[in-house]
Amino acid sequence: MRRAAEYHDTRVSAEGGYLWRYASDLSKREGEGTVGPTTVWVQPPGTPAVGLAYLRCYEVTGDRYYLWLAQKAGDVLIRGQLQSGGWTARIELADRDRAGFRYRVRPELAGRHARNTSSFDDNQTQSALRLLMRLDKALGFEDKRIHEAASYALGKIIDAQFPSGGWSQVFGGEIELARPAVLKASFPDDWPRTYTGHNNYWRFYTLNDRAMLDTIELMFEASEVYGEPRYRASAVKGCDFLLLAQLPDPQPAWAQQYDYDMHPCWARRFEPPAVTGGESQDAMLLLIDAYRHTGDARYLEPVPKALAYLKQSRLEDGRLARFYELETNRPLYFTRDYQLTHSDDDVPTHYSFTVGDRLDRIERAYDHAKETEPEELRREAGRPVRLSDGLVNLAQQVVSSLDERGAWLTPGPMRYAGDADKVIDMAVYVRRMNTLADYLEASAGE
Repeated sequence: MRRAAEYHDTRVSAEGGYLWRYASDLSKREGEGTVGPTTVWVQPPGTPAVGLAYLRCYEVTGDRYYLWLAQKAGDVLIRGQLQSGGWTARIELADRDRAGFRYRVRPELAGRHARNTSSFDDNQTQSALRLLMRLDKALGFEDKRIHEAASYALGKIIDAQFPSGGWSQVFGGEIELARPAVLKASFPDDWPRTYTGHNNYWRFYTLNDRAMLDTIELMFEASEVYGEPRYRASAVKGCDFLLLAQLPDPQPAWAQQYDYDMHPCWARRFEPPAVTGGESQDAMLLLIDAYRHTGDARYLEPVPKALAYLKQSRLEDGRLARFYELETNRPLYFTRDYQLTHSDDDVPTHYSFTVGDRLDRIERAYDHAKETEPEELRREAGRPVRLSDGLVNLAQQVVSSLDERGAWLTPGPMRYAGDADKVIDMAVYVRRMNTLADYLEASAGE
């Protein structure tokens, strides 16, 4: 663990920040696109994910070296916090590149058209803030910069919450927060079968890519870290939005995106108004977890109907469609030239139009929650990792696959930066550091 951390800190990171992938010789690097040596990434498995792994290593070892590495990652995130309160996908560290963003640190560098829109998409703002909150707690709330940055972000997230409890995909900047009426989700009388073009969908209520669900989980954690009632109230309000967002029969599940009338709506050109198999499963798991947090049985009530509907909607291969047509429930797909169709014969390859079936697992979680007191559910969630043969074997594989430098190499190529036989993938790095931390925690427990 130490050898891997030292190599990645001294050779891979940029001032404590990280990207997604690197060529094995570090000659190429990429996030969601190729970038230079002074750019780091926020969206996991970038800087926050790595920092959280270091913080976990510190918690199980007590070695302050890992706390220092987590603080370095946190410092990079502070330098990348926007004036709107959150983060976007990337952070520029070089002065010449910071003009494009309205950062809170050294705001005088911002150009006239600097970007100031924070994003909930793909766990960007949430993961960054989660690291800062956990660092704040680990440091006894004595680091004023970290505490202030976290408090500022949490306040802006509350400001960005709609009256119904939902959030849009982005907030701040030039985005004016609408104050729409609190409505229950319903089907529109009709909807366009062709893409409606630029419709500012990012201003609308967004479940896609777990944007809202990650935010609710974040606010529950913020309440636990700081004991602040308004953070818990915000999380509960977000859960109440999920109750409103469940569509009526014959499709009592959820959509990826809702307009202010609470109708499913178009997002990107391959994301039509529809009931979704993926986000609906995530919503049920979040509601079960909301019951654990609150003890309020209202959050369990939507689950049985949604489970029954989705079980009936399984595809022949046992998976679920990402999109089900409103009211007819026929699976929806797109052709490679983005024409809406009911056939999966010619789908684009950059996006999955089917999703895995987790319904049996969700049903077990629901049954367990229904039969268990919330206090016991909370105790179960806090139990440490148990030592098992599987964990021992996995930890041995992780150790044996580390190269002499301290890197774990996986087969290439890189996605954006071109050919590379072997790559350093930060998703692999984070996963393997966490595996070693799990093993150490479980071994100590034994």
